[in-house]
Amino acid sequence: GIPYIVGNEAAERFSFYGMKAILAVFMTEYLLDGSGNRAVMGDADAKFYLHSFVVAGYLFPLAGAILADWFFGKYRTILWLSIIYCLGHLSLALDETRFGLGLGLSLIAIGTGAIKPCVSAHVGDQFGANNRHLLSRVFGWFYLAINLGALASTLLTPILLDRESFHAVFGGIAEPLAGIGIHPGPGLAFGVPGILMALATFVFWLGRNTFVHVPPRGAAFLKEAFGKDGRQALGSLIPIYVCIAAFWCLFDQTASAWVLQAKSMDMKLLGTTWLPSQLQAVNPLFILLFVPLFSYVIYPAMNKLFPLTPLRKIGIGMFLMIPAFSISGLIQTWIDSGGTPSIGWQVLAYAILTAAEVMVSITCLEFSYTQAPQSIKSIIMSLYLASIALGNEFTAVINAFISRPPLDDWLQGANYYWFFTGVMLIAAIAFVFVARSYRGRTYPPDSVS
Repeated sequence: GIPYIVGNEAAERFSFYGMKAILAVFMTEYLLDGSGNRAVMGDADAKFYLHSFVVAGYLFPLAGAILADWFFGKYRTILWLSIIYCLGHLSLALDETRFGLGLGLSLIAIGTGAIKPCVSAHVGDQFGANNRHLLSRVFGWFYLAINLGALASTLLTPILLDRESFHAVFGGIAEPLAGIGIHPGPGLAFGVPGILMALATFVFWLGRNTFVHVPPRGAAFLKEAFGKDGRQALGSLIPIYVCIAAFWCLFDQTASAWVLQAKSMDMKLLGTTWLPSQLQAVNPLFILLFVPLFSYVIYPAMNKLFPLTPLRKIGIGMFLMIPAFSISGLIQTWIDSGGTPSIGWQVLAYAILTAAEVMVSITCLEFSYTQAPQSIKSIIMSLYLASIALGNEFTAVINAFISRPPLDDWLQGANYYWFFTGVMLIAAIAFVFVARSYRGRTYPPDSVS
């Protein structure tokens, strides 16, 4: 069943990251009022709304996990909520006002959030005693599928939004497309990800007879979740997730602060002038390069120097995030002094950030699955995803108050980036102590003999 899951994930991530890639630009340049007039947001408001959406998207996994483990099972939960997900894309494509934006993002947050823990746990459910040694490798391929979808959509959707770029790329076929009602703009840019989400749902449905289906546990699920093993897993993992929240507090600003910062930079690189929102494609591109590099070269080399446990990988990744965000602080210092730095500096920051992501995100997916008792694997996955929500909520709150004293003086310009760098440093140091005291237990997959 893995090919159907990976194919579904690639198409679903295309839809999500394509939509997310253009959100900041849409809200600050294209948003309309009910009369069809431009009613755009300021940068701080756009960052607040974007990160609030991410918060919702990573809190709903808890609801999805309960639905899957208690009532419907993972397969039916994923399938039904994917339909809600598709309706969210439809709202964004048809209505360019704040109402359409709010409704669309709400439905997408419910859909993408609620299926997240089910999909990643569903991957693990396909493995058992005879093939559990392949689990780590498959989680790597699963992550590659995510980033293949993200790379393609992050390059394409900004072009579909921007009229000048659309005509430059599609050239002679732009006019025939216009003749059949296909025009660049928010409708097309949000509509194409919606079509891919519908395709993702169809691909997942095709695998219905191939998957290993772990049935819901019913009311016993709650008893098991709060039994001895469940309490021990929760108590051991939650402090780790709180520290990891700081990583996501910085990471997800690539879709907000870094996009808005890029507007003030020289966007010419490798003979091409890039759109600010397109630069996010550098992250999944580096992922595609770094996953095999880390798996087959860097990790084996490091393991010869010291035992490279999952917690050590995560800790190293958290410390790597500090120089990544420091570069954005240096870029903003350059911009604030009247300069126009090359976008190549942000590419360097992306390279370090992506290396950190490989060590933190992929490792956390596998670690969370293996440290959870079988009956609450979706719940544990949802709590890991809640750490992403926690980090984004912190970012959203800071941006909500950034126009008010005293934050309006303290966090202007480069100080904004140095503040979050400091947050990451504190969290990385705290993680060292939390990891040293970790007393978890590994639960191998047992759904397949």
